[in-house]
Amino acid sequence: MCLNYRLLFPEVFLFIWAIFIFVLDFFLRKENKHNLGYVCALGIGITLALVFLSEKGSLFGQMFLADDFSLFFKLIFLVSAFLAILSSIDFIKKIEKYRGEYFGLILLSTVGMMFLASAGELLSLYVALELTTIPLFVLAAYLKENYRSSEAGLKYMILGAISSAVLLYGISLIYGVTGTTDLLAIKSSLIEQFSDFGKAGPALFLGLIFMIAGFGFKLALVPFHMWAPDVYQGAPTPVTAYLSVASKAAGLAAFVRIFVQAFVVYQFDWVTIVYVLAVLGMILGNIIALMQTDIKRMLAYSSIAQIGYILIGMIALSERGISALAFYTFAYLFANMGAFIVAITFSNSTGSDEIKDYADLSRRSPILAILMTIFLLSLVGIPPLAGFVGKYYLFASAIEKGYLGIVIVAILTSVISLYYYVGVVREMYFHREAEQNPHPVKIAVPFGLKLALLICFLGVIIAGLYPNPIIEAATQAARVFYY
Repeated sequence: MCLNYRLLFPEVFLFIWAIFIFVLDFFLRKENKHNLGYVCALGIGITLALVFLSEKGSLFGQMFLADDFSLFFKLIFLVSAFLAILSSIDFIKKIEKYRGEYFGLILLSTVGMMFLASAGELLSLYVALELTTIPLFVLAAYLKENYRSSEAGLKYMILGAISSAVLLYGISLIYGVTGTTDLLAIKSSLIEQFSDFGKAGPALFLGLIFMIAGFGFKLALVPFHMWAPDVYQGAPTPVTAYLSVASKAAGLAAFVRIFVQAFVVYQFDWVTIVYVLAVLGMILGNIIALMQTDIKRMLAYSSIAQIGYILIGMIALSERGISALAFYTFAYLFANMGAFIVAITFSNSTGSDEIKDYADLSRRSPILAILMTIFLLSLVGIPPLAGFVGKYYLFASAIEKGYLGIVIVAILTSVISLYYYVGVVREMYFHREAEQNPHPVKIAVPFGLKLALLICFLGVIIAGLYPNPIIEAATQAARVFYY
């Protein structure tokens, strides 16, 4: 049998490009090292082209799957990395050391995410997950002289290691029950056992619990969310932006692949657990976000609530539900990254992440204020923005399957989220601090940040006004599990 190694071209190319960045870092002068960001962005652009041109198929006995589902999520990872790199170029100019390592680690983490989305076997999935998360531990602690950054990296590493151990123990239990780590073989084994026993045995049920807990840490699901606020606040803001979207999307892709593809026969057992976790996330995330005064911590708790909304598609467990999940993740990418990039721009000029310091931003930088308003309203789900289409699609999929209760919770908690998102808008437009300060700090927006903001703005608007092509791509991704 001839193996089609061309399926691996995007991942292999990006890995080689990351090594190239590390080598190039040795030869560039210090004053030119911030240009490594543009070289990284070029590599990601080439990888995006390779992903679009890549063939579909599998390698190594279904261990590596190149299908519509993995393609859709790889695009999300690459666009997230592209935006994170663009938003880091101005930030990295202020850092004297380890600039090449910073950009190279982002690329290595993205390679891990791409392998994660294509993993069709549990052990290769676990290895890809570690390749994804280990660079993120280092990036979170990148500002070593800053105690918040060091604390963020340490907390993330310790809890990440614990979650990996929990996940690996769950995988070992699943292997003990089924005798295989291949997802399709697990499904066949469980279908056979279900016909004999009719319900999950204690070992299988415990394995499912441990795997949900392991992914719960990666996704910052309540009650496994305790690391997220401190890590989001302490890590460099571009890293936080990347974490909030790409890392969550990677965990989500793996979570969907495993549970929808391998454990669908026992869906009642794990869907009930996910239902409870999603409800807790929406309620707790939104309520605690109300109390935050730091923009990064507010967006951290917001992201905890957002993953609850996204999991509604998983609970629906249908083609429409999975496609809604994929579409909303795509919409969330641009809205959340956009909000963080505005925060990066503001912080670079003022040195502050406090919401109260956004007062009078509408006068100091009216375009930034307008963009922040659009991104936050999209996260709420206000029409005609992308977030509205995503939430409508998610709610429709849940109602179609009879889950009206969680839709009511989602709508009520979205109203709560409107309060704290609009609180930021109120500061920007109705608090006139500049009248008391005749020399307010001007907000500088370098080219990289301008380009990143433009991409996010276009993503939110186009996906809201003309969502059909994206919905069709998301539907194609979901059909992988239903045909």
